[in-house]
Amino acid sequence: MTKAYVGLGSNLGDRAALIARAAELIGATRLSTVRETEPWGLAAQPMFLNAVAELETELTPRQLLDHLLDVERSLGRERIGPRWGPRSIDLDLLLYGDRTVEEPGLVVPHPLLHERLFVLEPLAELDPLRRIPGKGTVRELLAGIQSAP
Repeated sequence: MTKAYVGLGSNLGDRAALIARAAELIGATRLSTVRETEPWGLAAQPMFLNAVAELETELTPRQLLDHLLDVERSLGRERIGPRWGPRSIDLDLLLYGDRTVEEPGLVVPHPLLHERLFVLEPLAELDPLRRIPGKGTVRELLAGIQSAP
């Protein structure tokens, strides 16, 4: 079994219920506090709820990504409109054990993880000492963002 971390976000519909259901469907063993956050990338949209889920999986990184996409579809996610636009549910594979993966359509660790406060805060709640390959620990990355001007 491999420990993986998945980012969950929602800014359409019953956001809290969608995050709770997504966490259940992906088999989360732990879920961070759910936080309301500002939109990232495209400001003119509703506020998000965000969390990070921890899970143990026997799936490969590609199989896990495919499962996350299936869960998104089952919860009404439609990939239309602008990138980073509103969505019922968004599931991002953040970390997969200590592995680094770079293949078409799949990069792990998530390439923007170190820039996103809405990911680092809940991830730090679950595993502050988790090392992000080439970046440092979650705690260090979070401190760097929080102290930035």
